[in-house]
Amino acid sequence: MANSKFEYVKAFEKEVYLLPETYMVVRVDGRGFHKLSETYKFEKPNDLNALELMNKAAQSVMEKIPEALLAYGDSDEYSFLLQKNCEIFERREAKLTSTFSSTFTAYYNFYWKDYFPNSPLTPERLPTFDARVVLYPNQQNVKDYFSWRQVDCHINNLYNTTFWQLILKKGLTPQESEKRLMGTLSSDKNEILFTELGINYNDEAEIYKKGTVLIREWELKDDQPSLNERELSKRQKDRLRKKFRKAKIQKYHIDIINEGFWNERPWLLES
Repeated sequence: MANSKFEYVKAFEKEVYLLPETYMVVRVDGRGFHKLSETYKFEKPNDLNALELMNKAAQSVMEKIPEALLAYGDSDEYSFLLQKNCEIFERREAKLTSTFSSTFTAYYNFYWKDYFPNSPLTPERLPTFDARVVLYPNQQNVKDYFSWRQVDCHINNLYNTTFWQLILKKGLTPQESEKRLMGTLSSDKNEILFTELGINYNDEAEIYKKGTVLIREWELKDDQPSLNERELSKRQKDRLRKKFRKAKIQKYHIDIINEGFWNERPWLLES
């Protein structure tokens, strides 16, 4: 940047550097997706094309940002777990959030036509996403975070499934359906679905009940350095990063609350 008398304004810029030695989770959320889903007539209670578009955008982000080890998503949100000791963007908060939100938005819009070929986007209602980054000091916090998001997925899906089936199959208005479900427990909703609507919630697709997990599967070898090894030289880190970038990203609809999920993939939470 050339020097000039106006350069003093750069002093007003402030960077927030995130704490080292902490796990970073970046959560991307759709902005105004309730109205967007109405505009483009998403199917209720779940639109599989909309969910798969979210999955495609999230996987594309992971391919672009190899520091992302795992991503979990449902509805209009996705959470990305980064390597504990990664130094992406020098751990600058604004750079992280803006990159994840803009990259996710770009891919979501780019692939829209593949999932909604008969519903072209209009300038009046373009999909956009915001992002936040949250720091967690230990492994249990990270596990609890992703457990929280999957439990939230289950609770919301059970409610939405019952809510919309009462409308679609019983002819209730949205207000009547909301009143019918007010104060009900999960067991009550399951009972309504089964006895009144002929739906066994256990038979619903796993993607709706559990959300989607994207994992950069990594084959551990005894002579392989840790992904978070601080003593590696820059050349070794670059070589490992290139190799890790090529690791295949797998998609699952599985339980991530169970401890076995994490035990089978120790590299996700390496210290």
